[in-house]
Amino acid sequence: MGFGVLGVFLGLLLEVSTHGPHAVPRTSWRHQDLDLMEFSEPGIFNYSTLLLSEKKDALYVGAREAIFELSKKNVTVRNNKVQWTVAENPMTMCMLKGKSKERDCLNYIRVLQVIDDERLTSRTSRWMVDLKTGRGKCSFDPSQSFTTVMVDGELYSGTAYNFLGSEPIISRYSPSQSLLRTEYSTSWLNEPSFVFADVIREGTNRVDGEDDKIYYFFTEVSVEYEFFGKLLIPRVARVCKGDLGGQRTLQKKWTSFLKAKLVCSMPELNFVFNVVHDVFILKGADWKETVIYGVFTSQWGNVGLSAVCAYNMTAVEEVFSKGKYMQKATVEQSHTKWVRFNGITPSPRPGACITNLMRQQNISSSLHLPDKTLQFVKDHPLLEDPVLPIGNGPRLITKDVNYTQIVVERVRALDRNIYDVIFTGTDKGVLHKSVLFEGEVHIVEEIQLLKNSESIKNLLLSSETQSLYVGSDSGVVQSPTAFCSKYPSCADCVLARDPYCAWDPNTATCVNIFDISSQRHRRLIQSLNGDADKCPSTASGRSLRDYQSVTVKPGSSAELPCLVQSNLAQWSPIYSVAPEDQGHYECWSVEWAPAAGKNFTRLLAAYVLTLELPPKLPHQAGHVTTTLGIQETSSTHAAEGNGKTERAPLTSALAPPSFTATATAPVTSPPQTDSSLTPPPSSTIKFQPKHHVPPSSNAPHPDSLDPAAEYLQHNNSTALLFLFLLFFVLFLAALAYNCYMQYLPAPCLRLRAALLGSNKSTHQPEYRACEAGLMEASTTDKINMTERLTQNGSQATQNLRALRDTGYETEPECSNGQVPHNFGDDSPSQEKPFDVDCDSQPIQFADADEPYC
Repeated sequence: MGFGVLGVFLGLLLEVSTHGPHAVPRTSWRHQDLDLMEFSEPGIFNYSTLLLSEKKDALYVGAREAIFELSKKNVTVRNNKVQWTVAENPMTMCMLKGKSKERDCLNYIRVLQVIDDERLTSRTSRWMVDLKTGRGKCSFDPSQSFTTVMVDGELYSGTAYNFLGSEPIISRYSPSQSLLRTEYSTSWLNEPSFVFADVIREGTNRVDGEDDKIYYFFTEVSVEYEFFGKLLIPRVARVCKGDLGGQRTLQKKWTSFLKAKLVCSMPELNFVFNVVHDVFILKGADWKETVIYGVFTSQWGNVGLSAVCAYNMTAVEEVFSKGKYMQKATVEQSHTKWVRFNGITPSPRPGACITNLMRQQNISSSLHLPDKTLQFVKDHPLLEDPVLPIGNGPRLITKDVNYTQIVVERVRALDRNIYDVIFTGTDKGVLHKSVLFEGEVHIVEEIQLLKNSESIKNLLLSSETQSLYVGSDSGVVQSPTAFCSKYPSCADCVLARDPYCAWDPNTATCVNIFDISSQRHRRLIQSLNGDADKCPSTASGRSLRDYQSVTVKPGSSAELPCLVQSNLAQWSPIYSVAPEDQGHYECWSVEWAPAAGKNFTRLLAAYVLTLELPPKLPHQAGHVTTTLGIQETSSTHAAEGNGKTERAPLTSALAPPSFTATATAPVTSPPQTDSSLTPPPSSTIKFQPKHHVPPSSNAPHPDSLDPAAEYLQHNNSTALLFLFLLFFVLFLAALAYNCYMQYLPAPCLRLRAALLGSNKSTHQPEYRACEAGLMEASTTDKINMTERLTQNGSQATQNLRALRDTGYETEPECSNGQVPHNFGDDSPSQEKPFDVDCDSQPIQFADADEPYC
């Protein structure tokens, strides 16, 4: 059983890790290669709370025991600072509780909300210090999850209400109304981990007069599925903004609380991403145009996959307004199970917001709802129907990446179409920028935003400043939404497929279209499908006539750099080399653009290598070592993932100067300092020397080379294949052991008997009855049995008749095939009952299809 479970798990891990749309960033930017704006102060940590004020052009930062007001345009400029330390008495009380003075007993600014244009409110999270400050609004423990949103001066939060964190609530704090909260029941909330909350406005044109709604997103322990452990389920819950609680039932409790399951999975592999880490609601002009984006991982983190799923707001509303309810059912008076409710649903629909139809029935608020409806909501907060993602699967799947934060922006490109640009932060301080094009997601680039490999705790986007604001434990980083100017050529700019970027032929630069006036947009070159053929021929690559001359002395080495931007570029290992190292060397980039449906090849570098021969020895051949230097950000095969080959020097013998050599050099990458970026392979081609071979007239010239003729593909599934083979070897070992110990059925024992029969020939008559259904008796065995029957005489016949008179046919129990202890030849009273001549007395065995004899 253990091997079976292990086999299923390893098989699923191998299948999931080697299949599916594992996206690879096209370009990687290291932190030291970027001009980023950063803010931090000595001795202050946990810059995890960010609030952007567009009106005041300010970014408010909540850290540990401090609040900062930074310039929105440049976070390195600090406008104001408020220090919020813990007084001496509360600090002493906290330490008496056994908490750490340096960590637990400090103020953590967890919530920043703008009340009006003049006031800013903040909430703290601290141990036993001023409990009224943040109780019910944020968790006491700074490591516990929570979420808040301010809607029309009222604070909606999802957090833990008590000090121990064992009482989760979704609540509303209003200056004009009493506290409204969820019921304290595992049916409502079961160990939730809150990640996001926001309001969806119904708009003024809603004909049914329905209320605005606040949606909460969290992961909780499942109550509806049976599992050997705690199975986590991603949820979306909803409450109505105008909810006032019930009159008698559910007093000061939500009457509109309902929750449903969010599905993010790969149906083709039956693999589920069941933990949601962050959510961003991309709102449209109408609520029906709203799209919800979420980042998910698996509860079993060793799979190493992250996914981005998107949901239409209309699909969410459909589940809450028409979905089936679930109810508890007692099984065998001890076990509680959740099943679908098939009874009659009360009217008005439980959990619905007040509508014009209800108002016509004199139900103008939740206080007027009938008790039958309220009691049903109290007992049935869970909906059976799940919320399915757009396309019934993830928009994006990445390998060996853990996404922690997400923001999304809609961008109008030069083709007048609007594209969703997705920014996802990881737990290694890296940002992925992706664009959704015709239902597929293309990762434009990955940026190492944080110096240290730490988690991105918060991510904000400002369309006005075209900036991203990143909060972490160590500080705040401001980054532009695009790095257009870092693309050196038209092909790089177009193949990036970045809706922010376009190539300007007049200035020969890649520019941000939002920094260019609309009058100049017509001359810009942009293609979201990556069609680099739109670029001018002079901008697509270096001319073959532009060879750089490199001269080396005999016995020395020369480095030939090869620069490339794309992780998706492949290199061609085809080459034609003359017998000497002198000659032409070329570096070609070959990149496949799936949306355009074609390859794009470019000559990135070209060199003419010549030898500086000694003047006194013009006819003496020397030796020269040529090393093809690789300098790029990274190189990744689009179809096979990250490959690795060995770096080797380029070495060959030297021939007279009249000979030339032509080679297509590989495109690879330099070493990187940060392992969180896409790991680059490094490779060079080792050319074997050829001595005294004259140049052929048919040898390809640099002008006639086809660098796209062949590709060298790598596969990084060696570790997974090793695990699978290890499991297979263990399985075979277990099978062989069980076969040897005779624990397995007949086919294995036949094999064992065939292999080990010679070692047991002496005792074969004693255990023949136990293996009668497994081995064929030899002619010699039959003769021995006949002789024994003659010697034993009538006593054996009587024993045989006595055995056959039992009324059924069977075999003696021989304890796992071992020889019975009481079958000795020297004891007449223990003669063997099955020592008979089967030719004269055929015996039918109960477990044999045909007679053994």
